[in-house]
Amino acid sequence: MAIPLIGLGTWKACPGEVTEAVRVAIDEGYRHIDCAYLYHNESEVGEGIQSKIKEGVVKREDLFIVSKLWCTYHEKPLVKTACLQSLKALKLDYLDLYLMHWPMGFKAGEQDLPLDHNGMVIPSNTNFLDTWEAMEDLVLEGLVKSIGVSNFNEEQLKKILYKSNLRVKPINNQIECHPFLAQKELISFCQAKNVSVTAYRPLGGSSNGSDLMADSKIQSIAKLHDKSPAQILIRYHIQRNVIVIPKSVNPKRIKENIQVFDFELTEADMDELFKLDRNLRLCTFPTTEKHKDYPFH
Repeated sequence: MAIPLIGLGTWKACPGEVTEAVRVAIDEGYRHIDCAYLYHNESEVGEGIQSKIKEGVVKREDLFIVSKLWCTYHEKPLVKTACLQSLKALKLDYLDLYLMHWPMGFKAGEQDLPLDHNGMVIPSNTNFLDTWEAMEDLVLEGLVKSIGVSNFNEEQLKKILYKSNLRVKPINNQIECHPFLAQKELISFCQAKNVSVTAYRPLGGSSNGSDLMADSKIQSIAKLHDKSPAQILIRYHIQRNVIVIPKSVNPKRIKENIQVFDFELTEADMDELFKLDRNLRLCTFPTTEKHKDYPFH
């Protein structure tokens, strides 16, 4: 099954709200749900999915469910443990796609973010190429249909793609992307290698000059097409053949975010959006900057 172009993002969706958000999304035609162990809401996401399967709105095979391996589970024996935890929480017997959330391994243990006395992350002595081998095993065991990466730069992705004993190719790289961070080079590299790209934070942020929705250029393009700024931002990705996972728990916005297939941005619109690129990364993960595999130097 190809990855549906629009998915529901569930990062920072509170456990109390996310079950209903998933139910609304499935009713509105979403078939792709993006999850992660780190979000600590997978069991609530699972409840939303299961309720729609029980109602007969969808079958399991109609859905494309993504989860992610967290950094404290990079040791080979822990990869399967992490995957099984997500499956149990989501009440599923397989995932459509399992991503390595970051190329960085952290010290295993109870804490998601183990920090030293300087407030910097404590790394594990793992190598993401070894972690990848354990992820390949998940595919061979039938626990996941496909595997990919997230937050990998081009050099890191090349290391996996050109690995001498590669058994299962990464099919996706999930990265931050929006008009303030266009990621042209990385996206064209991925697409040339048949690695699809998923854009997270597609609507930008709301602080430090990162509010895309308030940008006058985006607002004027939205007026031109009689669409919302969010719909313009989502359509921008679709026209780049990039999968997009806007996060919302608001039923009106969930519905609006998928209503983007009845119009097209012109070449001039796309040029204007590309001109907004200023390499502004919102998700920089500063506590990990000293990690040997930090992807954003």
